[in-house]
Amino acid sequence: MNIINNKLGLLTDMYQLSMMEAYFKENRHNTPAAFDYFFRKLPFKGGYVIFSGLSELLENLNQIKFDESDIDYLHKLKSSSDFLEYLKGFSFKGNIYSVDEGTIVFPNEPVVVVEGNLAEVQLIETYLLNTLNFNSLISTKASRIRLVAQDKILSDFGLRRAQGLGGIQASKAAIIGGFDSTSNVLAAKLFDLNAVGTMAHSFVQSYDDELTSFRRFGNTHPENGVLVIDTYSTLQSGLLNAITVAKEMERRGHRLKGIRLDSGDLAYLAKAARKKLDEENLNYVKIIVSNQLDEIVIKSLLEQEAPIDIFGVGTNLVTGNPDAALDGVFKLSMFNNKPRLKVSENIKKVTLPGLKKIIRYKDDDGYYQADAVALTEEEVVEKIFHPFEKEKSKSLKNLKGEVITIPVVKDGEIKITLGSPQSIRKKVKENLLNLPAEYKRFEYPHIYKVGISEKLMKLRDELKTNFTSNKNG
Repeated sequence: MNIINNKLGLLTDMYQLSMMEAYFKENRHNTPAAFDYFFRKLPFKGGYVIFSGLSELLENLNQIKFDESDIDYLHKLKSSSDFLEYLKGFSFKGNIYSVDEGTIVFPNEPVVVVEGNLAEVQLIETYLLNTLNFNSLISTKASRIRLVAQDKILSDFGLRRAQGLGGIQASKAAIIGGFDSTSNVLAAKLFDLNAVGTMAHSFVQSYDDELTSFRRFGNTHPENGVLVIDTYSTLQSGLLNAITVAKEMERRGHRLKGIRLDSGDLAYLAKAARKKLDEENLNYVKIIVSNQLDEIVIKSLLEQEAPIDIFGVGTNLVTGNPDAALDGVFKLSMFNNKPRLKVSENIKKVTLPGLKKIIRYKDDDGYYQADAVALTEEEVVEKIFHPFEKEKSKSLKNLKGEVITIPVVKDGEIKITLGSPQSIRKKVKENLLNLPAEYKRFEYPHIYKVGISEKLMKLRDELKTNFTSNKNG
């Protein structure tokens, strides 16, 4: 389901439209071109990225259009009349090749390849980057939290701290990365997610005493009530009043679902609360914790054997803390049927030319071992070379290769079935099971081997040499 109902032609950077107009004026706008989407740096000092946001991108491609109000606005920005007339009929009719959403991906490989005429491929750049970078960042953060939480319930509590409406995307991306539910009601409706909630301290404060507030909430929510017990004194007041209400609910044939801890020493308080609840035969009452949680804090809580059933994770999840963005880029790789590359004094910013694909290699047990970036016409790749240090190479013999770059859009039409967040979540889980543990650890994870084929390396070096010769000449 689309989360943006308006046309998206103006959801772009101004320089995209400025370049498009120049292409149009020079009659170059219909020249065939191809761009690669990739990123250079892994977030969170981790070992992988979960590719996310593809379904949203594809769903909204047909919304990248210009209505009359858009045209009127661009007219005020001094765009030419003939260019504006061209924009009135704009729609994306190109091709997109991509890895499947939920796939584990790594730096410097063309995760998405977009082909089309120069104008249309240029225009979708900003929206593509905006969508894929943010969704992939949050899904990756969520997957890291899922890895440490194991089978504990994870709920997204982050909407109030999210960057505006990005909170809607963040809730969906969190589910894809491994979360079970969200407090975000709109996201739950749009994407058929499990909506959950507890209560705020203000509810308790609005009554003259804590016990009355708990009773009123329990009466209103007899099957799924969760009481926040740290408004005043967690153990001397909140926990005892929650037990009183739980017992009263039992006598009416109902059950208190849980208590929530939102401050203090969560491990100590959870242990004390669990002990007291069990002594009162309230072993079914769940303990939920929140308050600035992330994968590191959750890991610590579980290492302390804190008896926590549900983690509510907010700020650090939906903001991708401590990395505010995934550094995905969109670079020209073909123009007018000729391979192109960007040359830089920084060797790590020299791009890979031509139309390419990713081949993922596995061992006999199905574990991922290496990715080859090869030209699309290559059938067999027996060795890969480090993208920037060609003296480093890896043999692919005795490994099983599979092309993971697939056509997803043809002539502007979606050619795959778009998965739900829940179905993509299953793919993420399967992918992570196939990724060896050394790439998933938080401290000094191994660097996954992504290499280029010999043929691609030679093409890049040839173009670099020609560029240097022409520059010096």
